[in-house]
Amino acid sequence: MSTLKEICSGLPLNPLPPNRGRYPNVPHAPIRTPNLTAEEERLALRNALRYFPPSHHATLAPEFAQELRQYGHIYMYRFCPTLRMRAYPIDQYPCHTRQAAAMMLMIMNNLDPAVAQFPQELVTYGGNGQVFSNWAQFRLVMHYLSEMTEEQTLVMYSGHPMGLFPSLPSSPRAIITNGMVIPNYSSRDQYEKMFALGVSMYGQMTAGSYCYIGPQGIVHGTMLTVLNAGRRYLGSDDLRGRVFVTSGLGGMSGAQAKAAVIAGCVSVIAEVDEAPLRKRHEQGWLMEVTSSLDQCIKRIREAKSAKTPLSLGYHGNVVDLCLRRQIKAINKLADAGMHFWDYGNAFLLEAQRAGAEVQKVGGGATEFRYPSYVQHIMGDIFSLGFGPFRWVCTSGDPRDLAVTDNIAATVLEEMSANVPDRVKQQYNDNIHWIREAGKHKMVVGSQARILYSDQKGRVSIALAINQAVADGNVSAPVVISRDHHDVSGTDSPFRETSNVYDGSVFCADMAVQNFVGDAFRGATWVALHNGGGVGWGEVINGGFGLVLDGSDEAAKRARLMLNWDVSNGSADDNCPAAICVFLCVAGGSSLLVWKFKRLRDHPAHHGGEQAVACHHALSCAGRACAGSCPAGLSSKAKPASCVKNQPQNLHNRLIIPHSYHKDI
Repeated sequence: MSTLKEICSGLPLNPLPPNRGRYPNVPHAPIRTPNLTAEEERLALRNALRYFPPSHHATLAPEFAQELRQYGHIYMYRFCPTLRMRAYPIDQYPCHTRQAAAMMLMIMNNLDPAVAQFPQELVTYGGNGQVFSNWAQFRLVMHYLSEMTEEQTLVMYSGHPMGLFPSLPSSPRAIITNGMVIPNYSSRDQYEKMFALGVSMYGQMTAGSYCYIGPQGIVHGTMLTVLNAGRRYLGSDDLRGRVFVTSGLGGMSGAQAKAAVIAGCVSVIAEVDEAPLRKRHEQGWLMEVTSSLDQCIKRIREAKSAKTPLSLGYHGNVVDLCLRRQIKAINKLADAGMHFWDYGNAFLLEAQRAGAEVQKVGGGATEFRYPSYVQHIMGDIFSLGFGPFRWVCTSGDPRDLAVTDNIAATVLEEMSANVPDRVKQQYNDNIHWIREAGKHKMVVGSQARILYSDQKGRVSIALAINQAVADGNVSAPVVISRDHHDVSGTDSPFRETSNVYDGSVFCADMAVQNFVGDAFRGATWVALHNGGGVGWGEVINGGFGLVLDGSDEAAKRARLMLNWDVSNGSADDNCPAAICVFLCVAGGSSLLVWKFKRLRDHPAHHGGEQAVACHHALSCAGRACAGSCPAGLSSKAKPASCVKNQPQNLHNRLIIPHSYHKDI
């Protein structure tokens, strides 16, 4: 059994570790089909051997070639550590700075077999969300981090550690890029080839940025999606006896079972692969399992009649044969009154490409017969500044997590008394979530918590946790982060930014600016990715990690960076975003927004001559307009008397359309 010290000592070369091959007791990634030519196979082999001295090439070359031909990629199984992968307490990692130790903890959590989808292939979730491309990279990164000082930055190119470069103490300790290929060469076939060659990598979102926290990482957002779907489609947030049918129990989709139960409904989740289905059941995320359709229907009727929450895993396909057949079934059920939405895996896009009947008459490039969950449900929540904030207690002590849960709840309860009604509902939902979170036993891997929070909430919670570390009420540093799927972290035309209608839906300035801005405002590490959620070439996204060690410097970083991290995505043209920016400026921020960049409401919601000119935030789903629609955003907002308790000079710095004032 190896130790943390050993796996941080670099590549084991004298002697080489034995080649144990694939472990039979863990699930493995599907075999890849890169379709390399003979010359490309030789190139992939040369690229893999560059990590090792020539004296070992005769031993390693044949087995690497065998891996490439058998599995479609060189994972270097020989160098997979025998040490159990998990988030060890931060003080157990050999290091010169706790910032580096925190990154090592987060990396090992991403590779924990209890957390990772295919741990031996270094895949955390999503079927192909790599932490690294091979095990040599893992060992080299751990070595670099153990040697790092606070005047060095680790540079990562798609899993490949370029080395430690001199930098300032205020600089990030790691800069990570994954899949940054020239746009014209970002097809899926080219990805398969580049990954096999070892020159690029698909990091999904939090896999390649070392910030995954297990299925809990998406369960809060999924619960909010289901809850707000009930409010929108059923006119109620009492979901007892309501049936939620979906599919997928993988690393991300596995959150649906727990989220549905927390929301109070009857849920059926189909999963074709028995391994993740059994895994979620054993972890307590899934209440029941069946492979019988008759039993499935029987339990739905029983739970519906009793109005008791249920999460039932059905081992089978949500539909047989093909996407076109599935869409026909969905269309028939929707005509009968079922409400359907695409929950983030570009299902409708792929169905369209397969020739299914999902087109929307008169719709734009990202519009289909059915909405994405961002277009109908979560888009306005993001625009208000609420997103999947998260933290990890690096002590590994559940008591620290309980303390931070209470800190967050207390902060939100104090803040909720002074927010607009439109925002208060979100605060109430999130306070209920954090007060109940511990009871639902959602921790898988590191002692972590997910909490949707807005800009002011994130800053206040981070500062309060940092103070708790300083006071000794939390025993070790806390890492704060978020999903890339957030207010400003992702440009994704078929998911996060699918509610952008001004023609900029295929632009990625927001996500790139977010990555750069986080880097020089205090993040401990930052990451920028091609792909994530909806696929390679379909999205640009980024994330960060920030270590709260109780210092004044950490507080300064958190305040500056978190304010930017949210407000970068709030300078968009709709009512929720206007409220978010207004609250930021009213709170004393030096934020200056002269023109909202993106239109996040469909112009057709207003019709007539103002269909394009009016940038109004309230959709056509039965909600009343907040006021008369302006002809545009060129004029200043109404006098200060229109809005209660605002700074006298607020409208010298912020443009808010007339029609937004009532909501504010």
